[in-house]
Formats: sequence, C-alpha cells, structure tokens
Amino acid sequence: MGKQKFELPMNIEIKNPLDGMDLSFNKMDENRDLFMLRGNLASNGYDWWWHSFTGRDEETGEEKAFFIEFFTINPELGGKEPVFGQLHVNQEQGIKPSYMMVKAGTWGEDAAQLHRFFGWDSVDIKNDVPFHISADNCFLSETRTLGKVALTKGESEDHPEYMCDYGEMVWDLKIDKKIAFNVGYGASKFLREVDAFQMFWHAQGMKACYSGFVTWNGRKYIVDPETCYGYADKNWGSDYTTPWVWLSSNHLVSNITGEELKDSVFDIGGGRPKVGPLSINGKILGAFWHEGEAFEFNFSKFWTLTKTKFVCKESGDKLHWKVLMETPVAKLTASIVCKKKDMLKINYEAPDGTKKHNNLWNGGNGTGVIKLYKKKISVKNKWKWELVDDMKAFNVGCEYGEYKE
Repeated sequence: MGKQKFELPMNIEIKNPLDGMDLSFNKMDENRDLFMLRGNLASNGYDWWWHSFTGRDEETGEEKAFFIEFFTINPELGGKEPVFGQLHVNQEQGIKPSYMMVKAGTWGEDAAQLHRFFGWDSVDIKNDVPFHISADNCFLSETRTLGKVALTKGESEDHPEYMCDYGEMVWDLKIDKKIAFNVGYGASKFLREVDAFQMFWHAQGMKACYSGFVTWNGRKYIVDPETCYGYADKNWGSDYTTPWVWLSSNHLVSNITGEELKDSVFDIGGGRPKVGPLSINGKILGAFWHEGEAFEFNFSKFWTLTKTKFVCKESGDKLHWKVLMETPVAKLTASIVCKKKDMLKINYEAPDGTKKHNNLWNGGNGTGVIKLYKKKISVKNKWKWELVDDMKAFNVGCEYGEYKE
C-alpha cells in the first residue's frame, strides 16, 4: 500500500494558538501614572509625564507641533531651591540634581525647549487617584494641564545648567486619554517596587485628545481634539536606556482605502533595557490599535514569542528609523523619516548628575509607511501572512539617541 497523504477535513476549524490569552494592551491604569519616586528612587530616580500634540495658528491656520513635560528628579535631596547637577561646583562636590522641571516647547524650523525649575518645597503632589502635581502656575493632572515657561536669551546663555533655549510658552489644555499602551508585566507593581528595570514606561494616552490653546512667543494656537494627534505617556527609573527609541502616531491614512483611520494608533519604544546590571540587547516594545483590533509586540510577555529588529540611520539632513516586529500571528513593518531641521536635541540629566545623552534627537513631525499583517489559514490548511493595512503615517513623534557606556 502506498503512503497516504494526510489532509484535514475542511469542516475542522484551525484556531489561533494564542486565542484565549489576554493580549489586550488597551487598559487604563491611573496607578501607573502616580508619582513613583519612593524608596531608593527618592534619592536616585527620575519620573516624568510627557504630552505632545498639534495646534493651529488662530489667524493663519498654520499647523505647529508642541510638547509639555513635567519632570522630577531626586526629591529626597531637595529643598527650597532647585539643585542643578550640571553646575561645576556641584559636580566637583558630588552633589546630585534635585528639582521639578517643567519642559515646554515646539518642533519645526524654530524648534526649542524651554525649562522652568522649582525647588521641592514649592511642589505640591497629590499622590493618589486622581493624581496631580503643581508648582506656582504650572499644573498637571490626568485631565488638565496649564502653565507658563519663559526665558530670555540672556538667561539661557548665562545659565548653561538650565540646558535649554529661550522664548515663552503659555498653555491651558484639557486632556482626554482615549487609548492606552499598558505594557503589563514589564511595569508590574512587583517589578516597580524592587526597581527591577532602570527605565519603566507606561502610555496612559498613546492616543490622547487635547483641547484648549497654546501661546508660543506671542502667537496663539488653537488645539482641537479632532486634529491634535495627541500623545501622553510617562517614564521613571534610575537611568536612561541606550539606544533610546520612540515612534508613535495616530494620524494614519490607509493606502488601501484612502481613508483616515480615526480609531488607530501605534506606539514603539525601548532600546536596551537593563535589569540590574544586566542589559537586554535590541529589545523594543510595540503596540498597534487598528480600528478597534489590538496587535501587540511585547517581549516582556514571553508567551507571545515576540521578535524585533530596528535600526536608526542618521544622515546629514534626516533620521530614518526601520522597524520589524513579529509574533507567530502578527507582523509590523515601519519606515519613518524626520528632517533634522524640524527636530531638536532634547536634554536631560541623570539622577547621578551626569549628562550621558548629548545626541538625543527628538521630533514630532515625522512621516512614514506602516504595514500590518496577521497570519491566516489558507484553503490548503497552511498559514500565510495576510495584509491588514498599508498606511501612511503623519505627525509622528520620534526619538533616537545613543551613547557609549
């Protein structure tokens, strides 16, 4: 008798091997947006809340991208006045930085970052849900932020320890966080309490709607929830990752249908996470919410068997990110470009007082192409990749920087 070919009956359903597992990352968790600088991190840690969005000139309609960040560092070491880690006298004496810094600015050909510092005695924190942090006329909660940051050219030049440019920005914005990227195990309560990673990440609003206004150097910009393409996340820890990668946008247009995708957003971040002294090379996290369907690429959820590859190339006039993320059932490819003339090198000092990232490119005007696939069973009972969507991405938030350890 010859060897028989085995074939599955056509009426047997072949199921996704990950069916039944919790793959949803869109889980709001205000506890992860609380102030995290307790225990060891109180004297050797940073915590920040980042917001980015697009507004339009009230008179001309010109589009402009902005960012606002409330940054905190080493609260246990502070007092009445901010303590600057980049002052030579403090570096010589081993004095570490301690302050709350409000960072505000814009991207584009007049890209600038403005910093305003407060000593810890001036900072008010409500560290339970609903959270808020404030100092003088600068305020942030889950649903609103307002503030003012203003520096003259002389102040910027005379105080290099401020690490910033000059100008003035005033804002009053309502915040409505629509879609979250909750990375799950990688920022779990247990790992936070034992300070397992050097840098934690939670995106409570990887799609966020802002409404209100920004005044930038005397010009007023209206921020509308339908066209702000907003984003909100937070990071905290004891040091920064290198390389440092971030890409995100919810301004997506399908090349297949020609339609703007109103319920879609992607978010990619990471680089080389550290667990204690050990580095995990080439690890980035990613999520894509495509018109209500979740696709996650998260190495900390080991059962998803996530594989990632990324590279960022810097040329004379632009940065170019290429990303491949894959699980057994989903795949994402991304090619994003941002012109250097629209970016800035964003500045932070580490909790130990060093400034390691001196080439950390940051932008909000990136563009690119995203392709999303999922694995389907064919009529011949074979798995194959099926294109979910081929998309153009606009208003992409993007970051890349690396230093030698």
